[in-house]
Amino acid sequence: METIQYVEKIRKFNRYYANVLGKIDQKIYSQPFPLTEARVITEINQRNGCTATEARENLGIDRGYMSRMIQKFEEEEIIYKKQSTEDKRQYLLYLTNHGQDIYRDLVENARREVGKMIQPIAKHNLSKLTTSMETIESIFTIDNPSQSNVTIRSFQPGDVGYVAHLHGRLYEKTYKFGQMFEYYVMKGLTEFMINTDGGELWVAEVNGEIVGSIAITKYSDTIAQLRWFVLDERYQGMGIGKRLMETAIHFCQKQNYQHVFLWTVSILNTARHLYQKYHFTLTEEKPNEEWTGNKLMEERWDLDLSSRK
Repeated sequence: METIQYVEKIRKFNRYYANVLGKIDQKIYSQPFPLTEARVITEINQRNGCTATEARENLGIDRGYMSRMIQKFEEEEIIYKKQSTEDKRQYLLYLTNHGQDIYRDLVENARREVGKMIQPIAKHNLSKLTTSMETIESIFTIDNPSQSNVTIRSFQPGDVGYVAHLHGRLYEKTYKFGQMFEYYVMKGLTEFMINTDGGELWVAEVNGEIVGSIAITKYSDTIAQLRWFVLDERYQGMGIGKRLMETAIHFCQKQNYQHVFLWTVSILNTARHLYQKYHFTLTEEKPNEEWTGNKLMEERWDLDLSSRK
């Protein structure tokens, strides 16, 4: 009986909110880009290098309709295709400069119309509204990981600062690391941005929200260092850490690195387990009393890549 009450409350909310969304969509999306086309343009912009199949499956669009839409976008020079370097049978979709202008117009129109809709709402109620929306999204994302859109992509402007923020917030909340640790992370990221030669930084997104990162930096011509591997603990168990690790190792192999190492601390049990799974071995330990005020044990883990070729 209790379950039925929950179901009916959700259905009631869904009917109301579908009506609200319908009014917003009617105001925002009009010719020449109706709602579905606008969603595809947005998807291609956000995933920046997805296949048509990935975009279609994520948005739930009919195969034939998607094919016609992609052809139209190509003819109107909104998108262009680029052959995948990993699978020659696949083509990745990107927005042209014209397509990016269209996307920015769509965003501006959406912001303007939503701004009009919420204008009469008091500020304290707006805060409650957005918090409730975030709560709904978070619950469905964590409890229904199969419904989540997980993306691993190379970093873009604005991402590096968020990577530092994610480290600082997570390690302070969970492990009580102090300001020196955050300084250490930001210093390294700043140095990386000045010279990214031989390296790369990736972020993991869940439904457009950055939830993790990993990076490879060049230590020498044959040795790489794995750095800034972090994952919001709310999103563990979704295979994101595994995807980040495989992305980094694959990059090292493409760059012909023979060896990769990393530094971590002994209390990060989940990360240490993942390193062992990918055949890293513990090679060095040293004490650290800077980050928490208590003695931590830093650990170096190494992986020989030459045997994997």
